[in-house]
Parts: sequence; structure tokens; C-alpha cells
Amino acid sequence: MSHKARIAYFAHSLRSDWNNGNAHFLRGLVRGLGEVGHEVVVYEPADNWSTVNLLAEAQGEESLAQFASTYADLTIRAYDAATSGKASAWRARLAGVDIVIVHEWNPPELAQALLRVRAECGFRLLFHDTHHRASSTPQQIRLFGIEQFDGVLAFGETLRELYRQRFDIQRVWTLHEAADISVFKPEPRTDKRNDVVWIGNWGDGERSAEIAEFFLKPAAALPNCRFAIHGVRYPEDGLAALNTAGVRYGGYLPNLSAPAVYAASRLTVHIPRQQYATVMTGIPTIRVFEALACGIPLISAPWSDCESLFRNGDFLTVRNSGEMRRAIEYLLSEPEAAAAKAAQGRETILARHTSKHRAQQLSTLIQEELS
Repeated sequence: MSHKARIAYFAHSLRSDWNNGNAHFLRGLVRGLGEVGHEVVVYEPADNWSTVNLLAEAQGEESLAQFASTYADLTIRAYDAATSGKASAWRARLAGVDIVIVHEWNPPELAQALLRVRAECGFRLLFHDTHHRASSTPQQIRLFGIEQFDGVLAFGETLRELYRQRFDIQRVWTLHEAADISVFKPEPRTDKRNDVVWIGNWGDGERSAEIAEFFLKPAAALPNCRFAIHGVRYPEDGLAALNTAGVRYGGYLPNLSAPAVYAASRLTVHIPRQQYATVMTGIPTIRVFEALACGIPLISAPWSDCESLFRNGDFLTVRNSGEMRRAIEYLLSEPEAAAAKAAQGRETILARHTSKHRAQQLSTLIQEELS
């Protein structure tokens, strides 16, 4: 590599994954950047919302310890959120840094402070977006002053085009999410606790209808199958609906424990939020990459792979609850076919969608920025 870059990455949190799917990909990406030779420091608020909520969980401390042990190679520095908007808080810390990347889930005042110190510190400033606010609430994105950034990293082509057309920003690169295969891999386990498992949060109503259609209805129609859900922020009516459908609710699951849950289950599903099924097509959730990396058969609710991220046959796609029920019955009754599909899906992840792939892609971009 021609240049070993010093990178500062600003995230809401890498330590906590409580309702924070961004942590999944960013952990692997930062690790991958280190593996290809860069020096990365991650900055996150000490008492961020995700960590505060995680510590309210019975498994909170254990989850943080699990992260610290698994990702001991990452350098994470917590800061006082009250100082995030003060340029004076960052001048000394960012002296000598080549690239600063600000994730979308940060306060706009942090971005404004970094813009003020960029010239004197001499770094390149990039915005990293792995959410749908640029589409659903663009006024919130404008608060960051992104037109002054040196470029935007978008986690799908649809989002990349949105930045070009709606925000008139031309320096936008697509950087898809991916799986950290040092963590997400098949685990040997013969006993299966679940027939069908889904790991996902309620999502503030962004997919409550989809959860009912593609998980609860099939579960109710297949009372002899064992269905389970793990996730947080399920309201009382949502929990009641799970109970009525005969679905076991497992609550918060540390993402680093997901491989073990997949290993104890016979298949899983993908239920995208409405934004990713309609407006921002072509962007799967991070759990698609992780599940396939773990070698578990997957059935997806309607979602258009318009970027051809996956190969035909990596997973099954269904259009309604009836098709979901039939697909579940098929995979459960044909273990050889299910195993073949799982093996193919994992092959695709290993060939195209690992954290190392994305780190190498971002590294190339960084070299171009610094040349």
C-alpha cells in the first residue's frame, strides 16, 4: 500500500449494538481497515443513547465485555457529548489525521465543529450514510452541512443517486455493508432449538405490517413449527401479537451471539423496512449478509436486488404470507435442498461481501483522496 492513512471515524457507538445495526458493519469495517494497514481511531460519545439502553438490559455488561474481548484490536475513544460541537475539543485530537469520517448517526453540531477545524488540521472529511433519512427526512441531513464535505459514502446505489439528485453532491461513492466473517461463520451444532428464527427490532412501526404478514401469519398457520424472534423495542401490542401467533420472544440478543442462535435454528427470514422495500430499493439489511455468512437458509420478504449483490438461488424470495408458509414448509421438509442453498449463500458472501472487501474498497478510495 502506498500510504498508511491515519483515520478518525466518528460513530454513535461501536461498543453497543442495542437498536444500533450500524455497529455490526462498522466493527468489521474498522477491523478491516486496520488489517490493510491503516491506523484507525473511533470516537463515540461516552454516554450515547444505545449504550445507556444496553446497560438497562440484564445482558448489558456482558454484551460490552463480549465486544471488548472480540474486538480487542479496535481503538475506541469515548468523549463527552457536551463538547462535541466545540471546535476546540477536536483540534489537538485530529492533528496529523488524514481522513475523518462522520457517520450519519451523529449530531449535526459535531459535523459543524469538524468543518471548522478541517482547514487548519488538513484532513479530508467524508460523510458515511447507512440509513434512510436522506430519503425520508432530508431536512435532517441538510443540518450536517454535507455540501461542504469532501464526499459521501452511501450504502447503496439508490442512496448514492439520491445524494446526487436531491442534494446536488457529485462526489458520492457506494460502499455496501458486509459481514465480518471472523465473527459470522457457521458453528457446529446438531440440536436445533428453533425451526424459524428472525433477529430484528420492531423498528418504530416501519415494518410492523411486514412482521405480521411474513412472520406472524406463517407462524400461526404452522403451529407445529417453533418460531422465535429476538430484538428490542417491541411494544405491548406487538408482544401480544407474537404470543397469539405462538412465537417465542427472546428479547435483546447481543449481535455477537447471533451466530450461535443461527446455528440452533433451521432457517431464518429477511423482513426489510418499508423504505428499503419501496423507495430505497436494492439495499438489504446487514443481517442478510450476516445470516448467509453463518450458513443458514434464508427466505426473504419482497425486496429487489437491483444491484445484483447476490446470485440467483442464494435465498428464496416470497411475495406474501402464503408463499412464506410454503417456502418454510419446503425448506424444513427438504434438508438437503436447504443445506445446498445455505452453502451457496455463504459462498457468495465469501466471494463478494466481507468486511475485508469493503475495507479494501475504502482503502483504494482513501489512496485516491490523499494522492
